[in-house]
Amino acid sequence: MNDQANSVDERYATTPATLTSWSRQDTTWMLGLFGTAIGAGTLFLPINAGLGGFWPLVILALLAFPMTFFAHRGLTRFVLSGRDGSDITDVVEEHFGIKAGALITLLYFFAIFPILLIYSVALTNTVSSFMEHQLHIMPPPRAILAFVLILGLLAVVRCGEQVIVKAMSLMVYPFIVALLFLAVYLVPHWNGGILSTASEVPAPSALLSTLWLAIPVMVFSFNHSPIISAFAVDQKRQYGAHADERSSQILSRAHLLMVAMVLFFVFSCVLTLSPAQLAEAKAQNLSILSYLANHFDNPTIAFAAPLIAFVAIAKSFLGHYIGASEGLKGLVVKTGRRPAPKTLDRMTAAFMLVVCWIVATLNPSILGMIETLGGPVIASILFLMPMYAIRKVPAMAKYRGQASNVFVTAVGLVAITALIYSLLS
Repeated sequence: MNDQANSVDERYATTPATLTSWSRQDTTWMLGLFGTAIGAGTLFLPINAGLGGFWPLVILALLAFPMTFFAHRGLTRFVLSGRDGSDITDVVEEHFGIKAGALITLLYFFAIFPILLIYSVALTNTVSSFMEHQLHIMPPPRAILAFVLILGLLAVVRCGEQVIVKAMSLMVYPFIVALLFLAVYLVPHWNGGILSTASEVPAPSALLSTLWLAIPVMVFSFNHSPIISAFAVDQKRQYGAHADERSSQILSRAHLLMVAMVLFFVFSCVLTLSPAQLAEAKAQNLSILSYLANHFDNPTIAFAAPLIAFVAIAKSFLGHYIGASEGLKGLVVKTGRRPAPKTLDRMTAAFMLVVCWIVATLNPSILGMIETLGGPVIASILFLMPMYAIRKVPAMAKYRGQASNVFVTAVGLVAITALIYSLLS
């Protein structure tokens, strides 16, 4: 893998850029990060967060930016602390040794791969619901529909990482406009919704319990850790010694954009739908957009909402594939086998296709997968590993003693303990 990284580094070898101006490449990465984060998690967030009540949602909204920014900045700094051209799996091995590197590479893969499974289910459900309720045609058998959709996305993947990032950044523009349009469209339909629970201030124990179980979903909803490794490698290649500063600027702008957009959309949804309707959407295993399309007797919304959901989920699938394939390839290499790069790419794509297809056909609960697989496992990689590295790795010693480290560690522990509780309850 290092040989591959070195060859890539040589191919793009240039004098590091300066921080004097914001470049088109910076904008592309900002939108690429946004595009990876906004997907199935965001489209299910109004359902899960709204079911918790008004006050927990307000607290989660206040935590959204610091929780997202500090965690992803920590993971970016972790990758930047390694040798030039090293991705996250190489940096783990460099800092923690071969055995720990193999273990964390395995964990990295299992933190990201379940998200692809979630997106596969969400994409199949969105298209199936659109065909049935908006086009009024009988969708093909679920197995066939899932296979065609996943195969189509993998065809885009075959074009390469740079094409994926550019495609995602281009898809973000119409998606931002569409999501903003839908949130504004719902404003006249606000009927109080979640405000009906605002007068009921929960007991401290109940409030903490609700927040405790909701944080893993929030972690998942704003997560774009799978693309952080590629992002950090590119920043180091572009900016050299200035990579940390520039990557922090890009991350902060991307996170401000996503938090503002997502929270406006979430509050618009939960002020429109009652808690009972949100519970119905959860039971139907549909994203909030598909539920809204079926709820409103409006042709524009009926067609626009599922299409927005399709674009959002497809974008995030592509972004998370980068991380999942990176982890799987790292695992194969660490077993001692070193197939040719093209052979490894084909093996990875075939494995992803088969497993994603099987899970999409079986149609498990998406919110259940997020709660028990997505959020908590991601938290161990995104929140805890970089904070541990700051304490133990000399190359990251300069980041010690910051209050944000305590905050990030606390959020990571909350997410993981919530998983243990969910599994035991």
